[in-house]
Amino acid sequence: MTDYALYHASSPRTRILAAIAAAFGAMLLTLLAAIAISRIYYLDRVLPGVFAGNVNLGGLSRAETNALLSEAYTYPDNGILLLVDGDEVQTATPVELGVVMDIEAMTNAAMAVGRSGGIVQRIGGQISAWSRGTEIPALILWDEWIATSYLNSLAAQIDQPMIEATLALDGLDVISVPGQTGRSLDIDAAMSTLRTPVSRLYDAEIPLPIVETEPLVADTSQAADLVSAMLSAPFTLEAEDSGPWQFSPEELAALLEFTLVDDEDGAHYAVGVNPETLQSFLSSLAPELERDAENARFIFNDNTRELDLLEPAIIARTLNIGDSIAAMNSALNNGEHAANLVFDTQSPEIGDTATAEELGITDAVSVVSTYFSGSSRERIQNISTAASAFHGLLIPPGGTLSMAEVLGDISLDNGYAEALIIYGDRTILGVGGGVCQVSTTLFRAAFFGGYPIEERHSHAYRVGYYEQGPGSPGPGMDATVFVPSVDFRFTNDTPYWLLLETYIYGNQLLWKFYSTSDGRSVEWSSNVSNEVDAPEPLYRENDELDEGEIEQVDYEADGMDVVVYRTVLRDGETLYQDVFRTHYQPWRAIYEYGPGTDLPEGARTD
Repeated sequence: MTDYALYHASSPRTRILAAIAAAFGAMLLTLLAAIAISRIYYLDRVLPGVFAGNVNLGGLSRAETNALLSEAYTYPDNGILLLVDGDEVQTATPVELGVVMDIEAMTNAAMAVGRSGGIVQRIGGQISAWSRGTEIPALILWDEWIATSYLNSLAAQIDQPMIEATLALDGLDVISVPGQTGRSLDIDAAMSTLRTPVSRLYDAEIPLPIVETEPLVADTSQAADLVSAMLSAPFTLEAEDSGPWQFSPEELAALLEFTLVDDEDGAHYAVGVNPETLQSFLSSLAPELERDAENARFIFNDNTRELDLLEPAIIARTLNIGDSIAAMNSALNNGEHAANLVFDTQSPEIGDTATAEELGITDAVSVVSTYFSGSSRERIQNISTAASAFHGLLIPPGGTLSMAEVLGDISLDNGYAEALIIYGDRTILGVGGGVCQVSTTLFRAAFFGGYPIEERHSHAYRVGYYEQGPGSPGPGMDATVFVPSVDFRFTNDTPYWLLLETYIYGNQLLWKFYSTSDGRSVEWSSNVSNEVDAPEPLYRENDELDEGEIEQVDYEADGMDVVVYRTVLRDGETLYQDVFRTHYQPWRAIYEYGPGTDLPEGARTD
């Protein structure tokens, strides 16, 4: 070491800093030792410097802390809360209102001082308690349900209803009922007022918040005279081509109600029929009186290139129940004893005189056929019934067709029969079997017409009907509907109306779209993968069949995945592209046989 280095190593500045560091280290070690000894000494006790109010808890065990806090905080039992209602005073202790001290929580808080958080937080908490003292807040538990129950018992003594001067009927006699001022204890407001003294642990006089309501009407003589006049003769409701419907004075009296209103004429009783009761009566009349608006239906005449009216438009007529009730009330209050029912009418968008030019219908824009050779009589009936629902139907520009909405309820009452349907993993008899022939044909017409497909669901397995006939596009081009949960929907995204026509020729369903072409064209392709052979046939015994009788109830189909790609073009530009994915399950043939029938060798029966 050089002389220069020795000089600086032994300089006064260096020696002073070293001495300070040594002293600070000694102090720190002393402090840490004191803290450690203190923590060991107060291992199961409250650290020094911890208070609850004026109560020093330092050095106390958990049990001692609990006991001392219980002695010091007696507010729940000894506090006084005066609940005042005028001259009536009810004295309650906080404990009667569900208030108790949370001694256990306060003890836990005291024990936690200097013992929570990381090592630095613990030491800091202990030093803070030594140096400045740490106060534990008074903690209470308030079961507000008890307080509410207590106030409810007071309310039972205080509350009384407000009674207006009312009208009542005894048969055809009008009776007047005197009024009374209402009084009600506002329990929520009382609870809010109690929170401050309870949370701060002090006695208080609490004026109970009482809500008083004065009756609005004292004199009902004018209304009584009006009611008597109303009941002096029968009342008649009338409608064009229907009715009349007459109410005797006794029946009218049962319908009347008296409603207290406060308007520009002041508070008074309005007299009229009970709207709910009369609405029930009018609602029962509505089905036979009302009509829904329906566009006219047409077919496109390929020779004249004009529309031929198929079904005339229906103008909507809706019973306006509210206005009809108002008309009856108006007549009654004017001393009249008859009124006319009120109807709302609305013309459909397309009337009988609409022309092809007006609707933009000039030619067929999509024509598709599917075939159903081998279908049962019931299945053909269902195809015909469902298809007829769309014949002559018009879809507006921008409109979306929902098959479920057009078909409505598929039931025996609406012309459908029981035929085979796919339900879950079985083919069973169900009402409407064959409707999917219609949805599949519509899907293809919309697909090849280049219209956007909004919703399409495939069948669980391949159905032979949908791959029959010339020009069949093959698997992956079917669509199923199961009203109302499974739907098929497409949108007419052109500026022209779209006319649908359906025809059945033998075993062929022909679907035509008429509109005006906007120049769009369709390119499409399909890809088949993951082909799986159908499982071996299954034989099940059916007690309803004769011995030796075997009947096939389900048909085999190979499984596969099919992806169909569609590109819709116009003037060389792509309007949109679609991908339709279909997963067909492999499907086994199922045969049912009568008891005692000899089955083919190796036939599977489980």
